[in-house]
Amino acid sequence: MFRTLFGMGPKEDLKAICAEGAMILDVRTAQEFASGHVKGAVNIPLDQLPGKLNKVPKGKKVVACCLSGGRSGQAVSFLKGQGYEAYNGGGWASLDRVLKG
Repeated sequence: MFRTLFGMGPKEDLKAICAEGAMILDVRTAQEFASGHVKGAVNIPLDQLPGKLNKVPKGKKVVACCLSGGRSGQAVSFLKGQGYEAYNGGGWASLDRVLKG
């Protein structure tokens, strides 16, 4: 239930999805992003996402991350509603470990 509540759904192979060229979207604030992030991630804070959709390629998978998975879950729900194929990567530090591991 927790996974569904935060837009995570079934467990996905995020490492494989990213290896296939998915965009990593970090929806934390600019200050949070500056304190550390996944290499290659694009920072668009959650509250700015609706106005910056032009920066998210429509035909590309998106893996969203934040601090703990809550904001990225909201971003995934929004993106899916706009027709994107989006996945919740959860907390950025956990996603970073998965991608490096």
